[in-house]
Amino acid sequence: MSDTHGLTAGRPPLLFQQDWPEGEYRFFQLGFIVDDVVAAARRWSESFGVGPFYVQRIHDAPCTYRGAPSAVSMELAVAQAGPVQIELIAQLCDRGSVYRELELAGRATFHQVCTLVDDYDETLDGYRSKGLEIACEFLVDGAPPVAYVDTVAEFGFFTEVAGRTDSFVAHLTQVAEAGRTWDGSDPVREATSDGYRAIS
Repeated sequence: MSDTHGLTAGRPPLLFQQDWPEGEYRFFQLGFIVDDVVAAARRWSESFGVGPFYVQRIHDAPCTYRGAPSAVSMELAVAQAGPVQIELIAQLCDRGSVYRELELAGRATFHQVCTLVDDYDETLDGYRSKGLEIACEFLVDGAPPVAYVDTVAEFGFFTEVAGRTDSFVAHLTQVAEAGRTWDGSDPVREATSDGYRAIS
């Protein structure tokens, strides 16, 4: 049974208790570095009623990091929390990366805000014109282009820029819809070709 805020019996209140938003939002995602993606997703679910989280493992994603070719292996989990998506990131390799930098500097686990843009190259040029460095860029076949702008000195976090593609928008829509209609079951999931597999 749910009320007007989408609360269900036995489930914590939603982190954002408002009507589902309409329109465009400049920043659609908040990203956090965690030690254990599954454990952190469960804590978010239990504490804030956010879910379901969808977990994905990525091996050796090629990137350019601080001007040099590199690759990063990581595990991610994403879930919708009202108007924003929550992303949890655990790096699985020991290479230098934007995901390690704040951790090594002793900062909190909050890592990035993310914006989705139609004019990816122009947006990056705009940041460069302000004297900001593109700390890392992922250009992977079949995935949207993604860059991390170094705004750490100014704001304490990176600014992630993702290029809009139809498939990525469809993915974001699926995650958002799952969060909007979630009944509290299977809070941590792995997407499969025919739905999902619950992660215990």
